[in-house]
Amino acid sequence: MRKELTITAAAIFISLLLLAGCTGEKELSFTLETYPKTDGSTVTIPLSEAIAAQLTGLSLEEVRPYILHNKTHPAYINLIDGKVDIIFVTSPSEDELAYAKERGVILEVIPIVSEAFVFLTHVDNPVKSLTLEEIRQIYAGNITSWAKVGGPDIPIAAYQRPVNSGSQTGFLDLVMKDLPPMEPPTELVMAGMGDLIEAVAAYENIPDALGYSYYYFVVDMWGNESVTLMEVDGVYPTKDTISNGEYPVRTAYYAVIRSDEPKNSAVRQVIDWILSEEGQTLAEEVGYVKIK
Repeated sequence: MRKELTITAAAIFISLLLLAGCTGEKELSFTLETYPKTDGSTVTIPLSEAIAAQLTGLSLEEVRPYILHNKTHPAYINLIDGKVDIIFVTSPSEDELAYAKERGVILEVIPIVSEAFVFLTHVDNPVKSLTLEEIRQIYAGNITSWAKVGGPDIPIAAYQRPVNSGSQTGFLDLVMKDLPPMEPPTELVMAGMGDLIEAVAAYENIPDALGYSYYYFVVDMWGNESVTLMEVDGVYPTKDTISNGEYPVRTAYYAVIRSDEPKNSAVRQVIDWILSEEGQTLAEEVGYVKIK
């Protein structure tokens, strides 16, 4: 089964909220030496740095050399292999879950901030809105021209990310689900999220591109005025529509740990703090959306 974990993320989240309420009086304090070893995805670097700075009492500049995120897939491998204590990432892929099972590791996947999976195109594309089903059919290879969705009669250049990248895993889980995506040409597979945004932004006579990413990365980390976010099912992605549930393709960023992490360990205390009111306020100040 997809993401077959012993404890559901929702159940973990509720239990940790209760724990956070019970331990809310406790002031956490770490040094760089005692702070848990951390890894994660590119898009959670600002959050990870802010948490480390807050809990060590140091500046972002002081903690930055110690918060090294190796991207999503390497972070999962490092966690499973016991090289780090906690990772801040998108959800695990099939390959990552299989590797954990092979190594006898059970993952706890704990949502810590809300997020949305978004779609982007060139600002000059007259198509500003797609239904989720139209997006699925485009990426399945069944809709190949913008004319089929109210635009000009030009082919759709539908960009994808490599297998096991965080955004590709999100794309498969949140969008395609049981519908296999088409095999894209090599030139339409972008190694990095920033590469994909720049490819969509590139204007070569026709605004033909469609791509995807996570809201925070596009809006707060990699702004490009040549791309615009698409409405999905008539709803434009904003922090408000993500938070109130109106935007239809919602997800989260997660703190992922090994299930054998001891109770009340430093790692679990950090997670309790992130889920506390203070931790969620910090996440919001950095630009993320509070978990619901």
